[in-house]
Amino acid sequence: MAQLSATMLLFASLVLRGLETVVGNNLTNLSSTEISKFEEISINMVEQSIRKESSSVEKPKPSNIASKMDKCTTPCVVQSKLLREGKHHMCRHLQTSLLVLARSTRKMLKDILEEHQASLDYLSNQMSELTSKVLLLNAEVMRKQYDPFPQRPVQTHGYDCSDIKDTVGSVMKTPSGIYVIQPEGSDSAFEVSCDMDYRGGGWTVIQKRIDGEIDFRKKWSDYVDGFGDLSGEFWLGLGKMVSILSQKGATFMLYVDLESEDGGRAHASYDNFWLEDETRFFKLHLGRYSGTAGDAIRGNKIEDSQNSMPFSTSDIDNDGCQPACSIGGEAVPCCSTFSNKTGWWFNQCGLANLNGIHLAKRKVIISGIHWDTWVEDNALVRIKSVSMKIRRTYKPEF
Repeated sequence: MAQLSATMLLFASLVLRGLETVVGNNLTNLSSTEISKFEEISINMVEQSIRKESSSVEKPKPSNIASKMDKCTTPCVVQSKLLREGKHHMCRHLQTSLLVLARSTRKMLKDILEEHQASLDYLSNQMSELTSKVLLLNAEVMRKQYDPFPQRPVQTHGYDCSDIKDTVGSVMKTPSGIYVIQPEGSDSAFEVSCDMDYRGGGWTVIQKRIDGEIDFRKKWSDYVDGFGDLSGEFWLGLGKMVSILSQKGATFMLYVDLESEDGGRAHASYDNFWLEDETRFFKLHLGRYSGTAGDAIRGNKIEDSQNSMPFSTSDIDNDGCQPACSIGGEAVPCCSTFSNKTGWWFNQCGLANLNGIHLAKRKVIISGIHWDTWVEDNALVRIKSVSMKIRRTYKPEF
């Protein structure tokens, strides 16, 4: 277009120059108005020629434009396809990455859960063990409440309470209480309750009943080992009794102290008291009797005598009832079972059982403690409390 305009301007210049040559000298004869009009006409002619030239410029054909568009569109389609493929590739890569991430996250969570479950299982096992230990400790505490030795010794050692009284008592006053002893020939020491006040002291208490707090319905092993509380009710244990009574050169007496429900008192004393060992079922041996309660151990008849009888419990029956004894017209196959499963030196049951059931209900004593030779006004005395004590009758030279 710029080239066209320059051509037209050159053409106009040539026309003006030609006119100037043609009219030459006549221009001088024209007035200024006429000259201006002539120039205007000339310019109009030039402009018309330019417009015609412009309109005569050939416009591009539609086919050429489409061809050029085709030249532009083809790479755009390829580029769009490449972009779509790139986008699809990115989506697939992102999907794969998300899947891998999901799997790794799932595995990590699974590992964490398994680790936590393992920790919970471990803690559960620890809790179970602790619970078991607590239960065992509770059982131990409950057992200690009835243990024959719940208190520590408060005085010195000796062979027995008589020995402590004779040795320590010669230097200082020896109060009643719990002492530790180790009988001569014994491999172990143990605690005992010593009565240092009654009739000169030196008594080793081997059994005590007060208010029925301790249940005497026990098996053979309990009667062998002992049970109860040395500061209250207890049974010292047949094994410990044997170790005290079998000391070389020593003899012992047995003292049975009885108290009735109305506060009355009576006693039975036996010299030369001793027991055989467990292989002979702790067979009982007693010497001469003296006292105010009667000799219930020997009884009124030969068949009542418990002297020289082995000890019996509900699970170790040595009572001589074979197949059964007759008590008040009733057939009794086992004296221990008949006596509420308590232990004693039964002989066809007999007249004595200081370990019988003893309960206090609503301030009423239900007593199964028997010493059936203690009679007042032709009636058996109801026994409230009892203790069995032993003391040396001969002190050897040490």
